[in-house]
Amino acid sequence: MNRAETIKFVEESFIPKKENPVFKAGDTITVQYKIKEGNKERIQNFQGVVLQRSGKGANETFTVRKISGNVGVERIFPMSSPFIEKIEVNKKGVVRRARIFYLRGLRGKKARIREERV
Repeated sequence: MNRAETIKFVEESFIPKKENPVFKAGDTITVQYKIKEGNKERIQNFQGVVLQRSGKGANETFTVRKISGNVGVERIFPMSSPFIEKIEVNKKGVVRRARIFYLRGLRGKKARIREERV
């Protein structure tokens, strides 16, 4: 076995698979994330627009951006994180790119994303 096959084998056997919904850049999602404070645990919701998904397999991550008190807040979540309780897709957005970093420079109504019609 070469190195790449060994890494793939270890990822498949030791990292637990989670069933997450299908989402892409432009979608509005809510991530329920476990936070430890001292000896207590609570779940915090982080709702925002997906800017990008990157990586493959165990290294896959996604970036979510929200506006909190007139300030843009971005958070990068690993897909295989044990702290992610649940991911909900609120809206499907229509964008033409896989990475929508241009959203960072837009404010207010210009930062809207067209919703996919069903």
